[in-house]
Amino acid sequence: MEPEIIKLQLFDKQEQITASLYVQQLSEDTFRMIENELFNCRLTYGTEFKIRINKNGEHEIVKIINDSNFVTRRFFLSAQFKESEYRVLGDEIMRQGGFWQVDFGSIATINLPKECELDIDEIFKTFDFKPGEIVD
Repeated sequence: MEPEIIKLQLFDKQEQITASLYVQQLSEDTFRMIENELFNCRLTYGTEFKIRINKNGEHEIVKIINDSNFVTRRFFLSAQFKESEYRVLGDEIMRQGGFWQVDFGSIATINLPKECELDIDEIFKTFDFKPGEIVD
């Protein structure tokens, strides 16, 4: 049976950030990210973590128990290409077993399996696309 997907308000004491995230609940206190948290680079697609309820009644990360098995990269998108053209790349990322999301209409996060042979940089070069990469 597939783990249940829930929306969780999550406080990260280390980063001092609270975010509303969709996660898979693996056990009573263990969850897996099914999206990327834009402002907390520790919480990327596939990351598993344990929580507790803190004194303020918030779900708080206790520890990351498994880092993501995906390589995560973030880019600023430009108006150079149409949304439909970006979607073609996103569909290929999904076919390769990866995940992608766009936040605020212009920040793309790409998650590729570590063993994936899809070369994002080569694709960008082929289409003369030079997006600014966001580095942690």
